[in-house]
Amino acid sequence: MVDFGNRLKTLRLKANMTQEQLAKKLGLTKSVISAYETDLRLPSYDVLIHIAKIYNVTSDYLLGLEQKREIDLSGLTNDEIEALLNLIKAMKER
Repeated sequence: MVDFGNRLKTLRLKANMTQEQLAKKLGLTKSVISAYETDLRLPSYDVLIHIAKIYNVTSDYLLGLEQKREIDLSGLTNDEIEALLNLIKAMKER
C-alpha cells in the first residue's frame, strides 16, 4: 500500500474533515486514523472499502494502483466544463 497514508490524509483534508470526524464515520478512534496517515498501520479490507465510499474513490486509488489527476473546475460555466469534457474525450479517442 504505497503512500496510503498520504492519500488518506489528502482526501480527508480536502473534505475539510478532522481525524476525529473520519474516525467516527468509520467507527474507529482518532489514534487509528493517525496511525493510518503515518503508515504505522494499514486498514482492514472492510475499512478500506468504507474509506473509498466516504471519499468516492476506488480502493485501487487508495492503494496506489490507480493514478488519476483531478482538475479544479470551480468558477467555470457549465458550457466551459462541457467543452473541456469533450476535448478530453476527443484526446482519449486518438
